[in-house]
Amino acid sequence: MYKLLSHNDLDGVGCGILAKLAFGDQVKVRYNSVSSLDREVEWFLENEAKDTFLFITDLSVNQKNEKKLEAFYQTEKKVQFIDHHKTALHFNEYEWGHVVIEDEEGRLTSATSLFYEYLLGQQLIESSKAITEFVELVRQYDTWEWETNNNQQAQRLNALFYLVSIEEFEESMINRLKSSDHFKFDEFETKILDMEENKIDRYIRRKRRELVQSQIGDHFAGIVYAESYHSELGNELGKEYPHLDYIAIVNIGGKRLGFRTIHDDVDVSEVAGHYGGGGHAKASGCSLTEEAYKQFVVETFHIEPLREDSKRNRYNVKGSTFGSLYKNRIDDIFYLSPANEGEWLIERNNTKIDQTFTSFEEGEKFLKRYYEAWLEKDDTFVSYLMDEVKKGNN
Repeated sequence: MYKLLSHNDLDGVGCGILAKLAFGDQVKVRYNSVSSLDREVEWFLENEAKDTFLFITDLSVNQKNEKKLEAFYQTEKKVQFIDHHKTALHFNEYEWGHVVIEDEEGRLTSATSLFYEYLLGQQLIESSKAITEFVELVRQYDTWEWETNNNQQAQRLNALFYLVSIEEFEESMINRLKSSDHFKFDEFETKILDMEENKIDRYIRRKRRELVQSQIGDHFAGIVYAESYHSELGNELGKEYPHLDYIAIVNIGGKRLGFRTIHDDVDVSEVAGHYGGGGHAKASGCSLTEEAYKQFVVETFHIEPLREDSKRNRYNVKGSTFGSLYKNRIDDIFYLSPANEGEWLIERNNTKIDQTFTSFEEGEKFLKRYYEAWLEKDDTFVSYLMDEVKKGNN
């Protein structure tokens, strides 16, 4: 007999699907949150038959259970731990630990892709194009590679995962992977996924108007309350507000905090680690601890949401050689314009600030970080330029 303890997200359930394809009725699968895994491991060690082989995928145990698993392995040799998170690398010190962040080709791994390689290597599962395609979609979604590759199939697979129960998703995927030559969505799934995408777009538009900004430690964070579509929301808000280092998504009902970033030089797993959590460099999370609640909820609750840039401008556009006009909540006016030798200057209320910038993007980032300014509408920009012309004539 086998038992698999895995995460309750797409990547974790992907491992469960592979386990059932490999072992059929000979495997018991339990999906866990980060906080519930250790209870499951303790129960297994105290109650499960000693001849049961234990797999743990996509989640890490605490130090206490780490020692217990090592003792169990030394006597029974029936443990295999598989993960791809940086915070789990120390498990490679054990014979039963296998943690890989990047494969030999430099691609980020997922628990599903690593488990698939393990099962193939042990000749416990037969390779097929459908399974291989499914595993790759899970890997690309979990590592955010899908966005770089514009692989909408990976994003839609995750959307489908959250539209149905885990049991329904698992059963559907197992049947499909057993019977199909290639992985694809059926007609009904395509229709509901199209509807879901429209729903997500509306949700993100609403949440965009609720985002607040705060400097927390060395980072500038965007903070929003949301219980749904965390990955899509964090990704879109990150692109809409690139001056922010990361987006923090507060799930009050679930008492969880998620972190997302679009920047290669920001590692949100380190941010989450500060509060006892972990994850990937671009997507991570933690429990809403007392410290996290104080910093991300109590100290930011009074802050007004960020104002959006004007969207349909023809004249006041970003990076224009004529300059770009911004405004903040206390009615300061900022004029960001190019100067000689590739420099960009900022005038605040017609007074030039001392600092200069090497690019438009750098200047705008400064404005949005320290003044929370937004791009003004065309009519205000035109009026500003006309006033400047009049001043020059006088």
